[in-house]
Amino acid sequence: MKGQLRIDTVHAFIVLDHDGTEGIPAINVDGTMMPLVAADAARVESLRPIAQLMADANGVTVKLVRFSAREEVEELRPSGGGSSRVVPGAN
Repeated sequence: MKGQLRIDTVHAFIVLDHDGTEGIPAINVDGTMMPLVAADAARVESLRPIAQLMADANGVTVKLVRFSAREEVEELRPSGGGSSRVVPGAN
């Protein structure tokens, strides 16, 4: 992405089902499911009308939440004979 070097904050639209269960809704884009998740304000705004349509069509509450504590849990590197999984901080 132009001008964005690192993702430190992620926004997600969360669906609150009638039984109180939360989930991240997704839309089908040319056969690929795309979750309603964004790393910048412009993307949040582009997803907002879709989230509103989901709320209206399904009669459910959709919340916008922000996750802002970055923790690198694992790296998946191209496999080439060695280990491709690296857990930061592990020896």
